[in-house]
Amino acid sequence: MASSVYSVYRKDISTYFNSLVGYITIGLFLLVTGLFLWVFPETSIIHHGYASLESFFALAPYIFMFLIPAITMKSIAGEKSEGTYEWLITKPITTGQLIVAKYLSSLTIVVLAIIPTFIYYVSIYLLGAPKGNIDTGAVIGSYIGLFLLGAVFTAIGILISALSNNVIVAFLISAFLSFSIFIGFDFVADLMVEGLSDVWLFLGMNSHYQSVSRGVLDLRDFVFFLSYIVFFLLLTYWCMSDNRQTLNTIGRRLIGVIAIAGVLNYLVSFFFLRIDFTAEKKHTLSPISKQVLQTLTDELQIAVFLDGDLPVGFKRLRDATKDLMVDLKIYAGGHVKYTFINPLEEGSADGEDFARALINRGIEPTQLSVKTEGGLMQKVIYPAAVLIYGDEELPIYLLQNNRFVNAEEALNNSLQNLEYTFINAIKKLTSGGRPIIAFTEGHGELNDMQLYDAMHSLAGSYQVGRLNLDSVSLATLEQISTIVVARPQYEFAELHKFKLDYFVQHGGKVLWAINQTQADLDSLRTSGEQVAVGRKLNLDDMLFKYGVRLNYNLVVDLNCAQIPLSVGNIGGASQFQLVPWVYHPIYIPQSAHPIVKNIDAIKGAFVGTIDTLSVTEIQKQTILSTSSFSKEVHLPTVISLEMVSKEPHPEEFREEPRVVGVVLEGIFPSIFANRPIPVGLLESTLIQSNNKEVLANKMVVLADGNILKNEINVEENVPYNLGWDRATRQQYGNKTFFLNVIDYLNDDSQIISLREKEVKLRLLDKTQLKQRKFYWQFVNLGAPPLLLILLGIMQQYLRKRKFAH
Repeated sequence: MASSVYSVYRKDISTYFNSLVGYITIGLFLLVTGLFLWVFPETSIIHHGYASLESFFALAPYIFMFLIPAITMKSIAGEKSEGTYEWLITKPITTGQLIVAKYLSSLTIVVLAIIPTFIYYVSIYLLGAPKGNIDTGAVIGSYIGLFLLGAVFTAIGILISALSNNVIVAFLISAFLSFSIFIGFDFVADLMVEGLSDVWLFLGMNSHYQSVSRGVLDLRDFVFFLSYIVFFLLLTYWCMSDNRQTLNTIGRRLIGVIAIAGVLNYLVSFFFLRIDFTAEKKHTLSPISKQVLQTLTDELQIAVFLDGDLPVGFKRLRDATKDLMVDLKIYAGGHVKYTFINPLEEGSADGEDFARALINRGIEPTQLSVKTEGGLMQKVIYPAAVLIYGDEELPIYLLQNNRFVNAEEALNNSLQNLEYTFINAIKKLTSGGRPIIAFTEGHGELNDMQLYDAMHSLAGSYQVGRLNLDSVSLATLEQISTIVVARPQYEFAELHKFKLDYFVQHGGKVLWAINQTQADLDSLRTSGEQVAVGRKLNLDDMLFKYGVRLNYNLVVDLNCAQIPLSVGNIGGASQFQLVPWVYHPIYIPQSAHPIVKNIDAIKGAFVGTIDTLSVTEIQKQTILSTSSFSKEVHLPTVISLEMVSKEPHPEEFREEPRVVGVVLEGIFPSIFANRPIPVGLLESTLIQSNNKEVLANKMVVLADGNILKNEINVEENVPYNLGWDRATRQQYGNKTFFLNVIDYLNDDSQIISLREKEVKLRLLDKTQLKQRKFYWQFVNLGAPPLLLILLGIMQQYLRKRKFAH
């Protein structure tokens, strides 16, 4: 019987390729696909510039809806219309074997039609920058998804062909049914209430295909596709095996099969068996993320405002966010509900009402300049999301700006950071209480207005307030998570140091942001010059014990910010000019530490340097440093605004970068061990604190407290955003840096390590595309059909040779 199956299988393939219609069908498929992928600008791989076949796998299902019905329409209906069906069923072959032979032959033709598209992969491989810069694993996984989809469409085509006597009718009904099952369920889901919409989405093939086509083969998706294939093949068998069966009999059998398939898919939904074919395993959540998602006990709603007509790079960011949402929903056991919203289509006709509502939630739009045929066009997008869990709401930004990398790299960095961004937000929403962040006062620290944005930005996830070390009790200190010492100017009393030491010994985290030099631009503007001297803060011994020394010096850096300087008076109005100010360095993070990885440059002011010392059980890592075009200035020194008129000599600045920010991790020794107790404390308190087990801890030390200071609009007494430079109208990465530091210090589950995730940027060689664009278009339009023609010539040659004998 196997020979009979093979005979029918071989005959069908041979018959298809002996017909000119067969070659025309596949040729049209390849031509249309080539035009969409390599010529039409909206979908062109060349236009998008990414070394990826994602656009092919997004387009292929819709072309399959016509290609596969054209292949299957003659499989059985053609036999009936040509009068060969009666002859066929007299052969020693059962109905089931006939169906299998017809199905496998049609599926083989579909696979043969796909094979020439491998030329697209080879072209992108050669066009990659550098060559070979394509995720081969993802391509393999996507082809598996396309094969499974093709297998379902083929089963549909065989069923309709068996039920019809006319090939045209079989083609039209197969195409319609394939469309309905692929995307029709999505339309129905939009009309359903929330609970039922998920069921209809699950029944449609689109969501399952999208899951597999990104390069991830999930057992649940595989079983789903297999269920559809078996269902349609069984239905074909029942319709062909006994025409005397009533519709009730077939209906009962269908209900039984659907019930079995439903139970099987339900049981499989409890198994998380998947293969991530992508090179960086970018669709595999970390164990930390899975643990956070498993803590969800209520519904988490996520609204993503990145949708609509987006530039190419932001479409990639949107698609990556959608992929992550799918994974979050799976691993959260259904507790995650998400939706994508185009803010410009909501509210009023121009979206102003909705945009205003977003701004009230702290979500600011991003202005983009998009290249068009007519020039540049300004476009507004909202690369942000809002997470709602119970009564808590938390907005997050998905886009990471960095002016020192190009747009593609900045977007790729945002892709890398997506998992951290969402998991960190979910952790904050589900932690069951907000940690306390306390900013010290009483030593001339930055005031509330200067720290407004730093404190305000933390308020959504933490409890934020000021801390007076005079009046705070030790019991209260133990309730605080992190203390921020923000640019103090006056000496710390021994009592204050003891309380800070007690805090550290009991697991408290500290951010030391200290300028050891007394210098300020506002004072310079008043007097024109200033003598910079060291500040006596009485913290040197404490920090020395922890393994760092803040030096009494200043760093001048040619990589610096600009300040406005008055250059005259015209018509009673002062005239200002922007000039480089070497005492305001710009830090470009080079460290791989997750606090600073891929963040924008950070603006500082009047910074000193840090030396790290060898202390047992304390590890140190540099996170911020000056550029290699900097030098130290010893104190005391005179700083004058007239310095800007003198051209600096670059050869004087070519020294090693200076360390200005470090992370300390380990077991921190107490500076009050074997020392007298400060006045005002009982001896029992010291004994109690010394007897407590000292655990591993961490802190961050910065030699620049001005990093945390936001500028102020003096006329309106309104603070600017942290990191905003009102003179140059640039936004630096100070806020991102500060928030990352606080998250790192309060992150006991190591969520911040997710920022170390790498997703390789895969771009096409723009030089090749520009110089040889038409060559590659010609190759990918002409080579697949040419390969098909060569296959036809070879097939005809073998056929003639066979019958010649």
